[in-house]
Amino acid sequence: MAAPAETSHKDDLRDSLAAERTFLGWIRTGLALMGFGFVVARFGLFLQQLQVLQHTPSARSYGLSLWFGTALIVAGMFVNLLSAWHHIRLVRELERGEIVHSRPSAQAVMVALFLALVGLAMAIYLISVRESANVGLESNEEVSMAPVAGKGIIDKPSNHSVEQTVEKLNKILQAKGVALFALVDHSGEAEKVGMKMRPTKLLIFGNPKAGTPLMLAAPSSAIDLPLKILVWEDAQGKVWVSYNSASYLQERHGLPAELLQNIAVVETLAAKAGE
Repeated sequence: MAAPAETSHKDDLRDSLAAERTFLGWIRTGLALMGFGFVVARFGLFLQQLQVLQHTPSARSYGLSLWFGTALIVAGMFVNLLSAWHHIRLVRELERGEIVHSRPSAQAVMVALFLALVGLAMAIYLISVRESANVGLESNEEVSMAPVAGKGIIDKPSNHSVEQTVEKLNKILQAKGVALFALVDHSGEAEKVGMKMRPTKLLIFGNPKAGTPLMLAAPSSAIDLPLKILVWEDAQGKVWVSYNSASYLQERHGLPAELLQNIAVVETLAAKAGE
């Protein structure tokens, strides 16, 4: 006569253990959502730090990842609270001996639908981030320069291409007996390492008779001597001739006014090269 009671007790125990396993499974789901949400929330910060390391000129905002991550964390908290309430209600029903009918889990359906929506939104977001990153990468493949103002650099437009301007400047230097110490082809060197750069060439030239008195008067001026002229093309295809202004070099190194003419010649050379 005691067998039915023992069987009923075993059934109650199995139901309780099954309910507890289900509850623990939902807790793991909630914790997983919160952990994944934290990773997603920090994803934007990771991208911003990556931009800093890559010296990206224009920083893009990745604030949406914070909202996605926060939504997942809140969803994890909601899942844990709802599963705790559902577990307590189920245990009470089992204790009262009520029959628990099998039915679809509304909680599981809601979580599945929510994750599907968040996953779709994140996929669209990541695609947009990838496209913007590709655009930024393509724009960075070609290095361009822009005229610099207020830095002691004078930019004069040239009516010729970079090659023609350099050739013309070289002939002027030869005619005046000024030595061309080096011609640095920055764009050519960039091409050798697989990078694109608009035509950019630096001419380093001078005359020891003019430069030596400057360095004797102000030894630090040796860092800016011999004189330099940069011939380069901007993003719009315009060619510029750039050089350090004589007044800037005088102020920077404290050069005597009577020696200023020794470096002022660079302005005349640049003007003639661009004509």
